[in-house]
Amino acid sequence: MKIDELIALGMNIKEKIALSKYTFTKTGGCAQYLAFPKSLSELEKLVAAAKVDKLPITVIGNASNLIISDNGIDGLVIILTDMNEIKLDGNYVEAQAGARIIDTSFFAGNHSLSGLEFAAGIPGSVGGAVFMNAGAYGGETEEVIDEVTVLNRSGEYKKYNHDEMKFSYRHSLVQDTGDIVVAARFVLKPGDKHKILDQMKYLNALRRYKQPLEYPSCGSVFKRPTGHFVGPMLIKAGLQGKQIGGAQVSTKHAGFIVNKGGATATDYLNLIHYIQETIKRERGIDLETEVRIIGK
Repeated sequence: MKIDELIALGMNIKEKIALSKYTFTKTGGCAQYLAFPKSLSELEKLVAAAKVDKLPITVIGNASNLIISDNGIDGLVIILTDMNEIKLDGNYVEAQAGARIIDTSFFAGNHSLSGLEFAAGIPGSVGGAVFMNAGAYGGETEEVIDEVTVLNRSGEYKKYNHDEMKFSYRHSLVQDTGDIVVAARFVLKPGDKHKILDQMKYLNALRRYKQPLEYPSCGSVFKRPTGHFVGPMLIKAGLQGKQIGGAQVSTKHAGFIVNKGGATATDYLNLIHYIQETIKRERGIDLETEVRIIGK
């Protein structure tokens, strides 16, 4: 079956749709096809149809830590946010890839399970958190992963245990294999519900105080170089407040680039390159992007 046939059958697939409607930066060009599968069965059909049509597949999670080119993305783009079931199994929480990691952490907390407090304010999906080994406030996704279920590009399911996922700083196996994360199983520890939720509320208050949540952004732009913190480094280099087009190094937290209004992905990329060149020239440090940059 082809993509056009799936559209004719009523599957939620849009053609030539601006991805800026879905990204946290409010930038990005059009997807050739954009699909929102509601089940594993629909996802399987999409993967199979893309194979028949010889279309590349791009999964963009919740599109939070992401910059999509103004030229858009060829092929099939999949957003899994309609696949968002979260279940309890003893001291384990099982979540589909489209569930928000925030919702998953609060689900765990409300069931008196500790371990996901660090994720209480991360805006990405479970699939994205696994893909990027997302982390915040001293915690990382890998610390609580028991098992990850993926669908490969041949339409076959696989399960990877924690060690097989080869987690490292902002990296996991699926970045190399191209497998689509469909679910994750978190292993957590029993704790005091009120203490867990209080810690989550505290971290979210800290996030609101420190981060420029009032503007669209892609979250932390750069990986932390060994022995350095990005924000203070950019401040010392006089880069805080630097603006190209509508993209600005946040005056609240220099590790963020915000959309001050009308920014394009090209503005973001030009500002990122300017920062990298400045830091390389002045400090001899190569800043690597944490944000995922994709598209034509």
